[in-house]
Amino acid sequence: MARPAPAGHGTGTDRHGPADEQRELTVSTVGLEDSPHGVDTPPPAPRPAPAAPPPSPSGWTTRRWLTAGTGVALAVLLLLALCGAWIFAHSTAVNNRLVDRSTPALIASVRLESALVNQETGIRGYGMTGRDEFITPYREGLVQQRTTTRELGTLDGDDETAAKDLAEVSERAAHWQTMFAEPVAASDRPVALAASRAEEGKRDFDAVRAAISTQQRHLQAERTQGRADLQQVRALRNWTFAAIAAVILLLTALVFIGLRRGVTTPVDRLSADVRKIADGDFAHPVTGTGPADLRRLAADVESMRRRLADELAFSDSARASLGAQAAELRRSNSELEQFAYVASHDLQEPLRKVASFCQLLERRYGDQLDARAKQYIAFAVDGANRMQGLINDLLAFSRVGRLLADHSAVDLAELFDRTQESIALAVEESEAVVTHDPLPTVHGDRTQLGMLLQNLLGNAVKFRSPERPPLIHLGARRTEGGWEFTMSDNGIGISAEYAERVFVIFQRLHTREQYTGNGIGLALCKKIVEYHGGAISVGPADPDRGPGTRVTFTLPDPPDPGDVTGESGEALSDPPASLPR
Repeated sequence: MARPAPAGHGTGTDRHGPADEQRELTVSTVGLEDSPHGVDTPPPAPRPAPAAPPPSPSGWTTRRWLTAGTGVALAVLLLLALCGAWIFAHSTAVNNRLVDRSTPALIASVRLESALVNQETGIRGYGMTGRDEFITPYREGLVQQRTTTRELGTLDGDDETAAKDLAEVSERAAHWQTMFAEPVAASDRPVALAASRAEEGKRDFDAVRAAISTQQRHLQAERTQGRADLQQVRALRNWTFAAIAAVILLLTALVFIGLRRGVTTPVDRLSADVRKIADGDFAHPVTGTGPADLRRLAADVESMRRRLADELAFSDSARASLGAQAAELRRSNSELEQFAYVASHDLQEPLRKVASFCQLLERRYGDQLDARAKQYIAFAVDGANRMQGLINDLLAFSRVGRLLADHSAVDLAELFDRTQESIALAVEESEAVVTHDPLPTVHGDRTQLGMLLQNLLGNAVKFRSPERPPLIHLGARRTEGGWEFTMSDNGIGISAEYAERVFVIFQRLHTREQYTGNGIGLALCKKIVEYHGGAISVGPADPDRGPGTRVTFTLPDPPDPGDVTGESGEALSDPPASLPR
């Protein structure tokens, strides 16, 4: 098999004379790619028209129900909170009145009585004996009386009955002190004076005792009433809080029942219908219940179910049609394989005969031919050789991805060195300097990756600049999920406007007189890279490196074991003779 020449960087028009066969092969190849394997497929059946949207259900939506329910619940809770706050405040007021006034007032009244009794005892002892030590309890009782009276005055506050009782006690005590106690305490003969006024003093102090007893009876009655009020308020508080708890429990039950009947039950029914459809029962209808939005959702799901049922019916009919087309495609593939065999063997023999006999004709009858006849013979030989090269290139291009490839671990460093050795003569003649980064081991087809590296390296050597020796470098860097490689050179470069067109098969930027090749190299590189799951692009070299071209391609990490399969059970045919084995 003849060795294919590396392709050029770009697109263009071949101005060489015998270029008709190249354009015919280009048209034929494009036709094969547009219609798979050249099989005419009947147009698919028309898809079912989309169903009309269902009418929008009327009624309250879930949001409206929730808003209304939440508002009512908050109003009830606010009312209960106000009621509870009033009960708490009332209970606090009753308790404070009992603790801060009634009880302290009764205790102060008892201390007042004790102070008056101490005065009476002291002044009576002084009046009987005339000894000064008996006057001390009287003086202390006066101080205690004034203190207790001020305390009771503060505790009575706005209570008229308590204030009247305190005034009565103070008035009676003042009358007894004025008429009996103070004269005896100030007299030089207290014993005689006390004896003369004993009956009057006893009568006045009995009036004091009666007044203070009345005061204590009123205070005790008020304290008893306060305790009763406190017990009543506590009972009311307990009943109120129990009622609040009962209302809260009732609200909780109502919310639970409302959510159950209005949300969860309709959603559960809708979920059950959807699960039946998901399990394959596409004929099961979806019925909506509950608020308007849930019924609208059920209507949308039902519309989707009908659409899926129509699409499934369409898919079944299309699958039946594809079954017939698959049989036709298998027959067509068999014919294409036969064509490939004929093109690789039978068609090349006539081309070799044409070239051989034309050359034999020139050698045997060369002295009888003029320059024009020799030129015609050269055209014929060149056309036969180029036709043979085009057939080989086209076969190599069509085999990429169509047959089972031998995917394995490929050491790119070793493969690049062997590829460089295969074109060592061109590298040596061009005085090219070829370098590369540390290259990894990737997963792929060794033969196809060799074709990729050979075409890229051959292009870099072929499209060198006449003004400087070629500098070619293959860079590699790790990316997420794979490797990125860059083949850069300092050659003639390429314009950005041709960055996409250079990957079109049989397209050229230069004539054959300038650069040899069939215009298939980069198209073959793109097909190899994409077959391995990567991407390839071409552009100008980095500005820091000067003019030139940079070709970037990626190779992903190997798939899981057992995922690499081919499109057929056949092994890849023999590689071109120019590739390392």
